Amino acid sequence: MNKLNNLLKKRIFKIEIFHKSIYIAHFTEIITLEENRISITDENRLIIITGNNLVVSRLLDKEILITGEIKKIELGLYNEKFI
Repeated sequence: MNKLNNLLKKRIFKIEIFHKSIYIAHFTEIITLEENRISITDENRLIIITGNNLVVSRLLDKEILITGEIKKIELGLYNEKFI
């Protein structure tokens, strides 16, 4: 039970990909917010979503739902030079 409680207390970075949307939980920062590109980081990862008509449909505390015509999702280590 202690392991479960520790896991629940630790906010785990999470990505869920759907047909025309992507849900990201427990991110650190939105770096880029454009119609065709959205970049999001957590402590050590960078997610770059590219496509057309990208919209933040829902934004809660450290949770985001992005909708639109998603063309590509890139995941890599966060490095400010990469952005």
